[in-house]
Amino acid sequence: MTITDTRLPADSTVPRMLWLDLTRKCQLECTHCYNDSGPAGTHGTMFREDWIRVIDQAWDSGVVWIQLIGGEPTMHPDAVELLCHALDLGMAVEVYSNLVHVSAAWWDLFQRDGVSIATSYYAADASGHNAVTGRPSHRLTRGNIMRAVQFGVPIRVGIVNTGDLRRAQDARCDLEKIGVTSIRIDRVRAFGRASKDLPPEPAELCGRCGTGRASIGPTGDVSPCPMSAALNVGNVNTAELAAILGGTAMTEVTEAIRDAVPAITDCDPDGECSPGYGDSGCSPRT
Repeated sequence: MTITDTRLPADSTVPRMLWLDLTRKCQLECTHCYNDSGPAGTHGTMFREDWIRVIDQAWDSGVVWIQLIGGEPTMHPDAVELLCHALDLGMAVEVYSNLVHVSAAWWDLFQRDGVSIATSYYAADASGHNAVTGRPSHRLTRGNIMRAVQFGVPIRVGIVNTGDLRRAQDARCDLEKIGVTSIRIDRVRAFGRASKDLPPEPAELCGRCGTGRASIGPTGDVSPCPMSAALNVGNVNTAELAAILGGTAMTEVTEAIRDAVPAITDCDPDGECSPGYGDSGCSPRT
């Protein structure tokens, strides 16, 4: 996805993309989930008006694209209103969903101009996929991927290689048969459940976190990306978003990440950086 915005010069360093990390609640309990989301998760401490204020400040700051993520963002009670508000401002919105349950209302939203979806897929066979998600979710996710293709909804799918590359490659072939054209494979990143209780290591990131993008979590904490949530650079409940994004803490943290990553590769911050979308050169994605 390439996004242009005439409000800012082409070479502006202002972040153009934000992850709105709405919730830790999810129907699934994936073995590698980078933020430990699951059925027992909560929506955090941000209320509807807090998220609306963040979206308004993001637009005023030059952000042109947001991704709703979690957890499962469609389970958040205000997700529909947040998506519509962002669209009304002129933003593009991607919803990163597990596609386990998609209501008729969400299908209507997915077909609006400016909206796209992304999801994760782990195996062509149900047993392999379900072993990762911890629930009998393969049939539902695969069926809704097919439906998105049939409806012409822009969709991209990330495959996480959880230790069996052949299985990941078979999953890609299965998606191609369905008609998905945007498919990437990434490795498991050692955060959340995949960390095996070890402290988070910045070297597990891509090294480009915070470059043209940032993430806001369910308590209002801001970080360079969803996977670097432990590297908090401010909170939108106590400071203006623009001040945080352009602040010293963000600069210092992003520089520390770059120093920690052995091989930093190029990526397009307006188009490809989000969990689940791997092997494009910028891949902090699980």
